[in-house]
Amino acid sequence: PEEPVLLAELKPGRPQRYDWKSSCETWSVAFSPDGAWFAWSQGHCVVKLIPWPLGEAELCKTSERKGRGGKAEARSRGAAKEKTLECGQIVWGLAFSAWPAAGAGETEPACAMALPCLILATGLNDGQIKVWEVQTGHLLFSLLGHQDVVRDLSFAPNGSLILVSASRDKTLRVWDLSRDGRQVQVLSGHVQWVYCCSISPDCSMLCSAAGEKSALLWSMRSYTLIRRLEGHQSSVVSCDFSPDSALLVTASYDACVIMWDPYTGEQLRTLRHVPLHSALDYSSEVHTSSLRSVCFSPEGLYLATVADDRLLRIWALELRSPVAFAPMTNGLCCMYFPHGGFIATGTRDGHVQFWTAPRVLSSLKHLCRKALRTFLTTYQVLALPIPKKLKEFLTYRTF
Repeated sequence: PEEPVLLAELKPGRPQRYDWKSSCETWSVAFSPDGAWFAWSQGHCVVKLIPWPLGEAELCKTSERKGRGGKAEARSRGAAKEKTLECGQIVWGLAFSAWPAAGAGETEPACAMALPCLILATGLNDGQIKVWEVQTGHLLFSLLGHQDVVRDLSFAPNGSLILVSASRDKTLRVWDLSRDGRQVQVLSGHVQWVYCCSISPDCSMLCSAAGEKSALLWSMRSYTLIRRLEGHQSSVVSCDFSPDSALLVTASYDACVIMWDPYTGEQLRTLRHVPLHSALDYSSEVHTSSLRSVCFSPEGLYLATVADDRLLRIWALELRSPVAFAPMTNGLCCMYFPHGGFIATGTRDGHVQFWTAPRVLSSLKHLCRKALRTFLTTYQVLALPIPKKLKEFLTYRTF
């Protein structure tokens, strides 16, 4: 694939203040599941919400509608305009979810017109989680319980409005927004700050990463610990599931990404972040390559990683070396656009950059594997009366 090209860069719209509370780091970026909105923690306790994509023609339409429109007009997708959410605290984590349309007789504040809408959860410095309605910018919930920074957030992808939060208070908490934001469970098991949480696309598992050498895998059905994933040599800071839930990747300060089978706990492969100029020298110890973030592409054939050696790397699933690099300074997080084609990265100085990413047409083989693995565990695949080679392919053991 071609090297990633920088498409655009967003910068904070406010001058840098000198007190520490004005922290201007973009620790989190997020696309809505339908790709219609982008959010970034801009620093200065502010989240920017940007309709996506928004060209000049759409900007003109937006201002015309704003002049004439009533409430119904403003709710229409075309009337979407950029918003600023004043969160009152430094923002660390972001997560979108669709809010299902209200049924007959229901009067949810978020969707009073019985229309499906979009919500954004923000994890704050003081342990609060504020949940906003995207179209109106209204605050829907303030979830209280964490005793320290809410570092990361993950919604169940099935639209159930279950939200998991990861905090520096060393706990994960599970919230049910369909029940007025009730706290369902507190997950204790980490002994360090929890950096990252990720719910599998099939909503059966939760992975969490703290400042520890192991990541924890939890059941989303019973909220119990399934297993510890041990293999890293330093703090695990980021994790992500493949789109079919069959793979899990963890990124660590040890400059490695490990790819796991979450069902069996097996390490399938290790991706080592070595200096660009000695890409073949795997023996050299690199302290500047501490990883910050890892994410899967939407079709599940690529990974993106951001490391402290000022590089964004793109990896193909089958290969042990990156297929593309892009220079970026002070990268903290990365996320693929839900429909593929580009990646958003956030930086320590509050900027967001958008990069081209390889567009790939999945093979029929991969599409079949993805479809099967969406509902079959590794153990169920291994029990099928099919040839061994096919089992190896379906369980991602043919690298």
